[in-house]
Amino acid sequence: MKKNELVQKSYEIAKERYAAIGVDVDATLEKLQKIQISIHCWQADDVTGFENLGNLGGGGIQATGNYPGKARNIDELRADIEKVQTLVGGKHRLNLHEIYGDFGGKVVDRDEVEPSHFTSWMQWAKEKDLKLDFNSTSFGHPKSGDLTLANPDKSIRDFWIEHTKRCRAISEEMGKFQNDPCIMNIWVHDGSKDITVNRYLYRSLLENSLDQIFAKEYKNMKDCIESKLFGIALESYTVGSHDFYLGYGAKKQKMVTLDMGHFHLTESVADKISSLLLFTPEIMLHVSRAVRWDSDHVVLLNDETIDLAKEIVRADALDKVHIGLDFFDASINRIGAYAIGIRSTQKAFLQGLLEPIAKLREYEANGQYFERLALLEEAKGLPWNAVWDYFCVKNNIAVGEDYIGEIQQYEKDVTSKR
Repeated sequence: MKKNELVQKSYEIAKERYAAIGVDVDATLEKLQKIQISIHCWQADDVTGFENLGNLGGGGIQATGNYPGKARNIDELRADIEKVQTLVGGKHRLNLHEIYGDFGGKVVDRDEVEPSHFTSWMQWAKEKDLKLDFNSTSFGHPKSGDLTLANPDKSIRDFWIEHTKRCRAISEEMGKFQNDPCIMNIWVHDGSKDITVNRYLYRSLLENSLDQIFAKEYKNMKDCIESKLFGIALESYTVGSHDFYLGYGAKKQKMVTLDMGHFHLTESVADKISSLLLFTPEIMLHVSRAVRWDSDHVVLLNDETIDLAKEIVRADALDKVHIGLDFFDASINRIGAYAIGIRSTQKAFLQGLLEPIAKLREYEANGQYFERLALLEEAKGLPWNAVWDYFCVKNNIAVGEDYIGEIQQYEKDVTSKR
């Protein structure tokens, strides 16, 4: 029997199993098909970008590894993203950092960047049926240091304020061009390696900088602000902590970005969803995986990812939560990292969508806590993977481990040229 026939047969059995507990699998697949993931461009080239300023690193981030086949220019990065599109089901988005502009070989400092530097990206994305999201870039620059938007030096602070204002203007043009709001994320690494006695000063400066940045209202872009527990070489203090951005986001009605790698390892990001939904307009997610000090390992189908997806589904918040990825692993095949991360994220949401939520809520409302717990446990063993395989067949993408061979072939084709 051919593989696709086995997939079809398994799917029909799975449909019956799920129908018995009140879950409509066909409706679930329709919902999964509509979930868009904002794919981060910086996995393809190890967060290097295409500036001619030199990638100085620092800023609390670091990509490790030297796997062959790294994208060296815009054409190679776009080719990699196009390949990724063939490996995953659904229509998705592409998340760009400012340093990935089409600068035409010219030196364009970050306070000079304009929408024209991203015109080719907009045109390419339209051709490839992708929507664009955006990020300002505060790291890897001679004026980065330990402090940018929170720097007491007004000239440096003003430089980064201007940069971020320009990034918002670029995002507005992207949103207008694609007739869909471009979500722009602001993350600054500002912090201190050791003890500081000026916590309040730096946070007041960051607040003032953000107020200036957000002074102009736009209609075709959405702002989000991202916290972090700490950065490399900035371990003792982070100006833009979760508490800071939670307060600012609630006060100013801005989206808060929850990066799964930016919290204590035992802290539940899933638990934050319901609280943020009550006090901020929407949520941006950076799905990642923390391993000790590194916040950006390839996403896996682990408990943290599944819990996050289930909580979003349970809160009926798929229309209020934007899903993006954020990891950069240069130690393995970069296209493979994309495929694993995107597919794992989709699998987590599939499990959430397949949960017998109506019955679980009924049990909870009736105080039937044994029944609730028992059904939660039994649902873990239901054949969700048969539904996933059918999703792959419907989207004409590789089933199971078959995508490994596709990536190996692509690697052979491009490595010799790079």
